[in-house]
Amino acid sequence: MIHSTAGVDNRHPVLVLREAAVTYGDRAALAVPELGVQLGEILAVIGPNGAGKSTLLRVLALLERPGRGTVAFRGVPVGSEAERLALRRRMASVFQDALLCDASVVANVRLPLIFRGVGRAEADRRARPWLARLGIAHLADRSARDLSGGEAQRTSLARAFATEPEVLFLDEPFAALDPPTRETLLDDLGGILSEARTTTVFVTHDRTEALRLGDRVAVMLGGRIAQIGPPEAVFGAPVDEAVARLVGVENLLPGLVVAVRDGLVEVAVAGQTIAVAGRARVGDRALVGLRPEDILLLEPAAISGHTSAQNRFPGRVVQIAPLGPLYRVGVECGPRLTAMVTRPAVLALGLAPGAAVGVSFKATAAHLIRPGASALTGL
Repeated sequence: MIHSTAGVDNRHPVLVLREAAVTYGDRAALAVPELGVQLGEILAVIGPNGAGKSTLLRVLALLERPGRGTVAFRGVPVGSEAERLALRRRMASVFQDALLCDASVVANVRLPLIFRGVGRAEADRRARPWLARLGIAHLADRSARDLSGGEAQRTSLARAFATEPEVLFLDEPFAALDPPTRETLLDDLGGILSEARTTTVFVTHDRTEALRLGDRVAVMLGGRIAQIGPPEAVFGAPVDEAVARLVGVENLLPGLVVAVRDGLVEVAVAGQTIAVAGRARVGDRALVGLRPEDILLLEPAAISGHTSAQNRFPGRVVQIAPLGPLYRVGVECGPRLTAMVTRPAVLALGLAPGAAVGVSFKATAAHLIRPGASALTGL
């Protein structure tokens, strides 16, 4: 995970969006009261298809005018089309499709510099280091039409970085790539962004990409920003059920707060009492959110031993399925829980449908979601 917060100056937002609204026909595609993009930060925007992520990016990148609202660049509202065009030359965008010209790789990377009035020799001098940085220097003279998907996207990124943009916009640039290519390119891009500290708005529907690249994460649902904040806050403490499901909190358990003591909230859930670190009042109804990877499965006898985990229950495996290098295990322990475990853990515990197992998790791993909560801070 890359969080280059040392390069973020929260006092000076580069872009500020206020009272922005975009409507397509009778559908509200975007409704954002305020959003600031800070100098040097990577803002990752996640959400399902149709949530308004790309619309938000186009508005911030001055590629689309909002039906209502303003965009300010370095404190100055953007007005005329001439101003928008001049500012777009200080930005760069990379989209899901590489959008390359029918020319060589190096010619594609030089092109935006030439459009900006840079001479061919100087444009070449600026372009070639980025070909090397993105691992495609050996492809400089190859035709863009002969590139693989990963090579084409590397060319598109080199083209963007060669212009030395003040703000970089990335609109799902890895969505069309196969997993190995995507992983390698994510690592390379993460290193570049960490070193360059380029202010970046990164749109993705993939939460792992947001976690790996984002200094802040904004969750979009229905054209609105449902939650925004540091990745650990958004992924660890989602504001509501919809956000929780989007960021991978698979265990969402409805319950009733029955006690509050010693800094812990005790919630009655399906015949068990779960201790959660948080604040609530006795009688509150709430959801207990718990990520699958935060649940530890043990030998049944181990749940009575000494451990720092406040929550320990006997259970029985009801389902097990491989999921890449991990296994998703469904356990009935009063509430039905889903855990993620490694293959060695499956073998060591003899996990199979019907097998007895212990369930353990810390109070700090669980998160309390109460009706009416809001996390729309840090905009």
